[in-house]
Amino acid sequence: MSVVYLAALLASIVGMLLIDRRFRLFFWAAPARATVVFLVGWVFLLAWDAAGIALGIFLRGDNPISTGILLAPEFPLEEPVFLAFLCLVAMVAYTGALRIVAARRGAVRGGGAATSAPDAPAVADAPRAPSAPDAPVRGGAS
Repeated sequence: MSVVYLAALLASIVGMLLIDRRFRLFFWAAPARATVVFLVGWVFLLAWDAAGIALGIFLRGDNPISTGILLAPEFPLEEPVFLAFLCLVAMVAYTGALRIVAARRGAVRGGGAATSAPDAPAVADAPRAPSAPDAPVRGGAS
């Protein structure tokens, strides 16, 4: 019995939460919405695991780095913690990618560097004024 894997998962969760806090990506950007999204994803993955276990698809293998504690048959203590980490890393990576894309779009449009500070939530693209209809090209070859 060892707690290496569980400790690594918990340390990884803390690391992801620190990244989230630093850049205000997920929980620190919109706590209520993030909690709902996180819980829906986590419960979905728990149900997925339960279905896989019931069908005999998912089996627990013995290893020297896990606690060996089972919450249910073939469902180790580390599994819900891993699924929580999986949901968290997916949402932080997704919101971080959105922030990077938005910043690059702003730079390409001539806005220079991203206008939001690293600690600020992502800024949505500002609405653009309607453009004039395409004017006919004059003086072209006939």
